[in-house]
Amino acid sequence: MKWSEFTIHTTNDAVEPVSNILHEAGASGVVIEDPQELYKVRENVFGEIYQLDPADYPEEGVIVKAYLPVNSFLGETVEEIKEAINNLLLFDIDLGKNSVSISEVNEEEWATAWKKYYNPVKISERFTIVPTWEDYTPVSSDELIIELDPGMAFGTGTHPTTVMCIQALEQIVKPGDLVVDVGTGSGVLSIAAALLEAKHIQALDLDEVAVNSARINVKLNKVQDRVDVSQGNLLDGVNEQADIVVANILAEVIMRFTDDVATVVKPGGYFIASGIINPKKQDVKDAIIASGFTIEETILMEDWVALIAKKNN
Repeated sequence: MKWSEFTIHTTNDAVEPVSNILHEAGASGVVIEDPQELYKVRENVFGEIYQLDPADYPEEGVIVKAYLPVNSFLGETVEEIKEAINNLLLFDIDLGKNSVSISEVNEEEWATAWKKYYNPVKISERFTIVPTWEDYTPVSSDELIIELDPGMAFGTGTHPTTVMCIQALEQIVKPGDLVVDVGTGSGVLSIAAALLEAKHIQALDLDEVAVNSARINVKLNKVQDRVDVSQGNLLDGVNEQADIVVANILAEVIMRFTDDVATVVKPGGYFIASGIINPKKQDVKDAIIASGFTIEETILMEDWVALIAKKNN
């Protein structure tokens, strides 16, 4: 089978929404070539992740690649992708060069090309994300392992917006908590909450592809007894109150549903919001505060922001 490699040169700000557009168009995984990876300081315990070739990365901006099957609808699909990406400008998302290229690859190249970018990564004090094909031995007795296959998920779980959410969950989740994960994507945040001994997690996503991916990853990590994944728009259909609502989505979307979050979160409970580009930080803070929360912590990573907010009693 022939595959088409769709490549877009864009910005770090646009990586998450562009990746979502590509998944919605039928891509089963994305490759992200971010030159910032070349300069990150990490403990040398994970092997190949440190053997990065600068030639694989652009000098500026970020390259996002996805693989689409070559069929009679490919031309239409590519045009729909381009249009959806250009529409991100309506949300004040910087697309940078926004240059697109298409090339053909065979199935063997498609199946293995992206794996060299994905290795075990320690993303917080306790959590390490491990690809399913890697053998990994925990470094410490309290280390928590999340297994993911980015070929069937929304990214590798190591994007700053995801990392900050997991770090926030690690601070806040207590055994027995009820958690709602809005826009679950791969399900990685729900899995993290379950490994932190939350009692029940409701994982929601509007995209059927994401729902299926999350269900697979939840089973892979053996937490399906506590994580329910379902298709839904934001908090529609959530009837029980939660100790924590976590949402790693666009800032514009967060600002539209902060009142709904306030209805769902128990007094004294928490709202973790991520996916926020730095210029939108104050707008999102203002919306969350107006809905009855107090901002307890602002987490910064690269150009991204995550907020930990506590609902007022």
